[in-house]
Amino acid sequence: APRRLAQWLDELRQPQAFRGFDDRQAVAERLIANNPRLDRGKADWLAGHWAAPDAQGRWQVLCDPAHKRVNPVLYRVEEHLATWAAIEAPLLWVEGELTDIAQWWGQRYSVAEFHERLSVVRQVQRVRLPGCGHMLHHDRPDAVAAAIAAFLAS
Repeated sequence: APRRLAQWLDELRQPQAFRGFDDRQAVAERLIANNPRLDRGKADWLAGHWAAPDAQGRWQVLCDPAHKRVNPVLYRVEEHLATWAAIEAPLLWVEGELTDIAQWWGQRYSVAEFHERLSVVRQVQRVRLPGCGHMLHHDRPDAVAAAIAAFLAS
């Protein structure tokens, strides 16, 4: 914990930034590289919502670059499970069947272990969407919207 906190404090000294893109087309290409299931038309449309040109004409992603910093708080499974167990509201969990959690989490834990952890939530409805990866709202926005609508109506 002290090393993690020190790393975070050191990172606060350095301004965070994402690399810019030459144009909207380059942004669309990056979106497709991240998600090969994304067709060119949708990537083009998303590019205009995900990034915008700055004063110099370079396209910048519209999010807080502080996300690049390490989280100063250690992930302690027991603490998270206790917090999740305290959730009283119904929870909708939607995931894509093609999601590769190893891309982000490595081999720290499996999908099965995550689902076991999620079971501590009192009222959880799980929806697994075929043909979707991590960016399921890009892959099948219609199916995501339908799952949310059904959940809210229940």
